[in-house]
Amino acid sequence: MIESQRHSYHLVDPSPWPISGSLGALATTVGGVMYMHSFQGGKRLLSLGLIFLIYTMFVWWRDVLRESTLEGHHTKVVQLGPRYGSIPFIVSEVMFLFALFRASSHSSLAPTVEIGGIWPPKGIWVLDPWEIPFLNTPILPSSGAAVTWAHHAILAGKEKRAVYALVATVSLALVSTGFQGMEYYQAPFTISDSIYGSTFSLATGFHGFHVIIGTLFLIICGIRQYLGHLTKEHHVGFEAAAWYWHFVDVVWLFPFVSIYWWGGI
Repeated sequence: MIESQRHSYHLVDPSPWPISGSLGALATTVGGVMYMHSFQGGKRLLSLGLIFLIYTMFVWWRDVLRESTLEGHHTKVVQLGPRYGSIPFIVSEVMFLFALFRASSHSSLAPTVEIGGIWPPKGIWVLDPWEIPFLNTPILPSSGAAVTWAHHAILAGKEKRAVYALVATVSLALVSTGFQGMEYYQAPFTISDSIYGSTFSLATGFHGFHVIIGTLFLIICGIRQYLGHLTKEHHVGFEAAAWYWHFVDVVWLFPFVSIYWWGGI
């Protein structure tokens, strides 16, 4: 902690990253709309916006890590903010995914005449839930157990064991993502094949996207653990990643039951 600071709060220095992130998001949104409507320059603006966003995220998080590890600004009081903030964020993600699962359930419980009044719709060959989906089911909870192992290792001050546990977690996550990609490649339908293809692709695709984001989150935590940034007193970033990962692996049970099993009956 800086000697001249006589309180437990962190008064942040002026930063250019909020405005640069806003400009990057604006360029990405406008460029995406232009690209989808075949306007000239849309693809270039979209690419520049994404590059700007990624760069902003990198340098902003770099500054946050420096403030927390080297400058010691993240006291116990300051750490409460990210902890409490991550909870409503995860709850909002749960609501988002449940809306997609609800759309699939609604369509299966009340199929319209446009799709033949049956579910799955006529002409759709569904995936067998007891093949790749069932194989994925124990993998994600196992990765959740591995990330819990990493958390206990950090609390016990066993740095190497925490790194090993995070490597195991990320490895299981990559296997799960690989199986998901294999399933999409082999699927006999696409997102444009009636309401079944749309709800299936949106629900499972967004869950897969969350798995990829969580995997990147855990990789960063693994690198920080290897570099000695995380201690048993200070590991808020890891806690947020662990909570997010538990949300990802538990939520998987719902698409398995509501989309793969129930939706394919």
